[in-house]
Amino acid sequence: MKITHIDIYRFSIKMEPFTIATGTMTATQNVLIRVHTDQGLYGVGECSAFPVVVGETQETCLAMAKDFAKIWKGKDASDIPGRLHELNLYTAYNPTAKSAFDMALYDLAAKAANQPLYQYLGGSKRSIETDITIGISSPEEMATQAKEFKSKGASMIKVKLGKGVNEDLERIRAIRQAVGPEIKLRLDANQGWEFDEAGYAFQAMEELDIQFCEQPMRTWYDDYLPELVQKSPVKIMADESCYHHHDARKLIAKGATDYLNIKFAKSGGIAEAQRIADIAEKNNTPCMIGCMLESRLALSANLHFAYANPTLQFFDLDSCMTGPLEDPVVGGVSYNGFLMEMEDQIGIGADVDEAFLKNCEKFTV
Repeated sequence: MKITHIDIYRFSIKMEPFTIATGTMTATQNVLIRVHTDQGLYGVGECSAFPVVVGETQETCLAMAKDFAKIWKGKDASDIPGRLHELNLYTAYNPTAKSAFDMALYDLAAKAANQPLYQYLGGSKRSIETDITIGISSPEEMATQAKEFKSKGASMIKVKLGKGVNEDLERIRAIRQAVGPEIKLRLDANQGWEFDEAGYAFQAMEELDIQFCEQPMRTWYDDYLPELVQKSPVKIMADESCYHHHDARKLIAKGATDYLNIKFAKSGGIAEAQRIADIAEKNNTPCMIGCMLESRLALSANLHFAYANPTLQFFDLDSCMTGPLEDPVVGGVSYNGFLMEMEDQIGIGADVDEAFLKNCEKFTV
């Protein structure tokens, strides 16, 4: 399959304001690509930039996408390792931009094989339920939202923290009181605490039955993680500390985490995410598949990946449920409450409505 051209779209989706420890977002910073081939097939890929995590913005992703497209034009789309190696030779970083191109190649490969992506990856369907995330606000507002999610059938709630440890304790206590003991509570501090604050917070939360906490400290404190893991009554999940399989290998070897959070925007896509999952499975380290602010298109690719990897035991694939004001995706994943479902279509099984794309800035290489 020879690549003839690549379409690149500024794929912004309006959303309700959503606040985490690192800032407030009112729209996604996404990029959509379509990799066209001489066989009449095209593959779709989407990335979602999150500057404070990956150091990429929508503008940098668009710029890199144009460069990547020039590198790939005229090349064989079926040689996934070769094409991804070219991107890694071109730039050492930019995993978010790379993830869209990786996704498009896997979509093409599965389409060429006439298979849904999860079957192409060697997986089979299973029941997968996502959590639902509460952004940072007052304890009262967060508790009210938690009760609303519970009333809608949520069994797992992810709580964003990281803006003042004492205030965070008030937030999580209010939420636990509001939802009762049966709801699983997960925390994400988004690097918002210092080492001593994290230790204090986890000791104070011991009676609150917290399932785990993602990324309590900034990544420059990764050398403190083994001590925190040993002392904490709350399980620790590495997120921003784990971009690729070498990060996973080192974190596990040092006893620096209990769980790993895999995200395509950090790993560069499916290929490297698979390497992380393989290392985790070999070392009996459960993983979560997470998201940034992707639409249902990329979330569909995430679901396919989850079907193919039993080491993924936690699912945080709720970005299309936490405030987007429009849904331009056709096909792909749907939500039965918080259960994720998908009909069998070849490839990822999702695309974007052409009417929406007409209003998106477009570049063709």
